[in-house]
Amino acid sequence: MLNSKDILETITMIQDEHLDVRTITMGISLLDCCHSDINIMCDKVYDKITRYAEKLVSTGEQIEKQFGIPIINKRISITPAAMILASCDNKDAVKLAKTLEKAACTCGVNFLGGFSALVQKGFGPGDRELIEAIPEALAVTDHICSSVNIGSTKAGINMDAVALMGKAVKKSAELTADRDCIGPAKLVVFCNAPEDNPFMAGAFHGAGEPDSVINVGVSGPGVVRAALAKAGDCDLTAVADLIKKTAFKITRMGQLVANEASKRLNVPFGIVDLSLAPTPAVGDSVAHILEEMGLECCGCHGTTAALALLNDAVKKGGVMASSHVGGLSGAFIPVTEDAGMIDAARCGALSITKLEAMTAVCSVGLDMINIPGDTPAEVISAIIADEAAIGMVNSKTTAVRVIPAIGKKVGDELSFGGLLGSGPVMPVSTYSPLKFISRGGRIPAPMQSLKN
Repeated sequence: MLNSKDILETITMIQDEHLDVRTITMGISLLDCCHSDINIMCDKVYDKITRYAEKLVSTGEQIEKQFGIPIINKRISITPAAMILASCDNKDAVKLAKTLEKAACTCGVNFLGGFSALVQKGFGPGDRELIEAIPEALAVTDHICSSVNIGSTKAGINMDAVALMGKAVKKSAELTADRDCIGPAKLVVFCNAPEDNPFMAGAFHGAGEPDSVINVGVSGPGVVRAALAKAGDCDLTAVADLIKKTAFKITRMGQLVANEASKRLNVPFGIVDLSLAPTPAVGDSVAHILEEMGLECCGCHGTTAALALLNDAVKKGGVMASSHVGGLSGAFIPVTEDAGMIDAARCGALSITKLEAMTAVCSVGLDMINIPGDTPAEVISAIIADEAAIGMVNSKTTAVRVIPAIGKKVGDELSFGGLLGSGPVMPVSTYSPLKFISRGGRIPAPMQSLKN
């Protein structure tokens, strides 16, 4: 039973410490929309999305008002678009993207994810067409997000897909150079992509999911930092326990919202994603949690160890608070979306190589990093391959979302606004991996894959 102390604590978390539900995401299967005629298929896609998600935004707003819990985003994820595109005689992926944009606008959601392909073991019908269309699709839409899974622990890494994605990221930046290169900010390249992730830009509705589902992503880095600040000079065992208890409280709020949304929309509840998702707002930073533990600046030696402690404690605390936990679940480290990461990158304490080390112990990977606009496509491909290798060998999700800042060099700034934030262009190695990337083929699955 809630007492007055619990209520007041929650109010403080919301008002002063940036506690919120980051997203309610409705997953919708489009497998029954397949048709050989692209026009008929697009009509069926638009009709199903707008029927299923018609009341998603209004329901989220009603829950906000009733419980006083901010719900920042209402989103949709769909079956990977390449799967339904495979049935078409004319695989016009850009036409499908425009249809998805129209549906997103009709429903009033912030983003629609799932302009995606799963190619970890090779290319099926529709996969290459979708990948080649990604740059144009992201340039002509505002609400569509794209992801491609190029590797997994079971399959290894599809290096032909890695090469294609380096080119897609670069071209996407070029086509949106007049809008601060926003295209690749809506594009994620995964290894071990989860099928129930509610967060953008990597959300899609997996083939093993029900016809529709409600997934919720919580947030609350500011709440964890505030709790640590109040704790004073305790040892790291006590720090871990405090983070676990705080993560439990945050996740209970997410579970409440998920259950309410599921009931009101008459859609099954899927999962709560425990991830601590930061924002550019001061006081809402994962980097500041690490600094509260005792680091002078995020990126210094000790950062990886501190992040490992944080990520593990968040999972342990959150998993007890929800009937179903899924998605990414941990701590995000998107540079331009985190006020502390932005400051650390600007002062030089945080480098891409240090971020890569940090991704071995946290959720996702190299996220929202601005790189020089003249970075060759093969270097971007090599960054993707390195990150995928970490995910493949460690049986975890890793991803890359880098933004080539066309016309800008190291130290210049790129600004996206809103939750995507802003940040400096960070240096990358100029030594060429071209011959390695050009070999193609597949990096075989590691021994860890043989668990049957």
